Amino acid sequence: MKLYVYDHCPFCVRARMIFGLKNIAVEEIVLLNDDEATPVGLVGKKVVPILQKDDGSAMAESLDIVRYIDEHYGEKLLREEIRAELTEWMNDVGAYYNRLLMPRFIRLGLAEYATQSAVDYFVSKKTESIGDFAENLQKSPQYIEKLHNDLARLESLIKADNGANGALSLEDIVLFPMLRNLTCVKGVIFPPKVQAYITAMSQLSRVPLYSSRAL
Repeated sequence: MKLYVYDHCPFCVRARMIFGLKNIAVEEIVLLNDDEATPVGLVGKKVVPILQKDDGSAMAESLDIVRYIDEHYGEKLLREEIRAELTEWMNDVGAYYNRLLMPRFIRLGLAEYATQSAVDYFVSKKTESIGDFAENLQKSPQYIEKLHNDLARLESLIKADNGANGALSLEDIVLFPMLRNLTCVKGVIFPPKVQAYITAMSQLSRVPLYSSRAL
């Protein structure tokens, strides 16, 4: 199997996680951010992640990929429920966290930005949604302050290092990618339980953090 991804993409991290959690081999292929031809050729539109199965067929949509692998390879691992209060937390943070992340992604040395044209493509597309990258970087302190308040709220929702709700579930598949990407932001201090959860889920899913290259 082949999994087409961007390293920074939280939806791609969802798909990567299920392979790591279940110890299933997959060939990860990182696309350049301006590569439209490959995903369009596989599934008819520019999206990632894309799973190309051994029979050559391809599927998109991160949670569809997660459920397919979980249900068809080995014993089912993930519980389905996602708590309403966690969904609310993710929606709150999701309203602003890309203003911290996107200007940093292009500076991390990621494979999807290996060419200037790929960088320019990303900046052009995402400026439409978050505004000027440099201005957002300058506003990092205020976003980090808001994030710290929200992370304090999250602390009470983490029940165990190896599963936010006490056991592995779809909660982890949607929560960990957000937190993992936030490890690229220098100056963010994660509360103890949240940090322990991030570390444990990175190890379990085999998806590395950005902590060592935070900006």
